[in-house]
Amino acid sequence: MYFRKIMTQIILASTSVYRRMLLEKLHLPFICVTPMVNETPQVNENAEQLVMRLAQTKAQSLQAKYSQHLIIGSDQVCVINNKITGKPHSFENAFKQLRQASGHCVTFYTGISLFNSKTGVTDTRCELFNVHFRELTNDEIWAYLKAEEPLNCAGSFKSEGLGITLFERLEGKDPNTLIGLPLITLTELLIRQGINPLTATC
Repeated sequence: MYFRKIMTQIILASTSVYRRMLLEKLHLPFICVTPMVNETPQVNENAEQLVMRLAQTKAQSLQAKYSQHLIIGSDQVCVINNKITGKPHSFENAFKQLRQASGHCVTFYTGISLFNSKTGVTDTRCELFNVHFRELTNDEIWAYLKAEEPLNCAGSFKSEGLGITLFERLEGKDPNTLIGLPLITLTELLIRQGINPLTATC
């Protein structure tokens, strides 16, 4: 019963349907709440610094309303040709992103933060994941974007869907990281806070 009580206090500081679906894999009750965060990068901020700062800020932004909770924040960007790239939001931008990624390795930086709003303890990490794109033709890029319309996805693809056809290979510790929430690392952080997904529901 002790674990059940704590589990009802888990907050995912995100409105992303993809992160919600990933967190559901852990079989822990949680609710999603919109974080109040300005996501504008700071001057001279690199990709790792950006996603860690935003993940932590998202989690901590809910402290006033949720003061007895474990709050999960996450943020992700991809780096193409040493340039930080976010969500395309338009077909034209998505086409440009995939054209730039064609034949190259794109690195995804995903920040994950677990904030205990009762104790004030925050644990924030950054996970990297490399995506090696095959050489893509313009027709392939156009057809893919028309099929899945990944306009709200960093990198302009959905690896869990048809986007897998764009790649030569994937490199990283946790495939969930690429979708937006590194569950292996999150599990480690939850265990440090006394919640083990494997035993909490027993």
